Amino acid sequence: MPTTTTRVNHPFFASVWPLLSRVMGRGGMDEHRKALLAGLSGNVVEIGAGHGVMFAHYPPAVTRVLAVEPEPHLRRRAAEAAARAPVPVEVVDAVADRLPATDQSMDAAVFALVLCSVPDPAAALAEARRVLKPGGELRFLEHGRADTPGLVRVQQVMDATFWPRLAGGCHTGRDIVAEVQRAGFAIRTLERYRFPFGGTPFSFHMRGTATRP
Repeated sequence: MPTTTTRVNHPFFASVWPLLSRVMGRGGMDEHRKALLAGLSGNVVEIGAGHGVMFAHYPPAVTRVLAVEPEPHLRRRAAEAAARAPVPVEVVDAVADRLPATDQSMDAAVFALVLCSVPDPAAALAEARRVLKPGGELRFLEHGRADTPGLVRVQQVMDATFWPRLAGGCHTGRDIVAEVQRAGFAIRTLERYRFPFGGTPFSFHMRGTATRP
């Protein structure tokens, strides 16, 4: 079972993200968060839990959430949110490609606006697959590559220059669905939507469920 003490530190992003996340929630993102977690049960690992915004939405059939968050400022906020959560939540200092869980020990793995920012999405998804039981579910709520050539070019420029440094490692133009499929997951459901509505580099969202064969 891999363990680590992390050295991730994004104080500016950590100070801004809770406020932005709250604004997004009021604008409709909370409904997607609830839908993402609906029907989950058993042991769940949430990868990149941030300040714990997802915790309030876990259904009562979930017996334990292992919440992984490497950024210290966000992790402290997550620990506070865990104390108010409707299900048991353990917040731990770890990174996406070295999860502190044994092989095939989890019923579900959750990524919520995280795969855009991990250094290596393939490694993070491989690690999620390692800890999932056969038939276990991967739930993902992400933003990614635009659907027009012009906006794709804008995303490429942003991702190659200032945006990851400003936004805690976020990349606007990753093809998340392709990453999930390359990691060996079978996608069962997928909804694509624009949030906020319109055509910005951040608008192209998706919510999906996939299984570990």
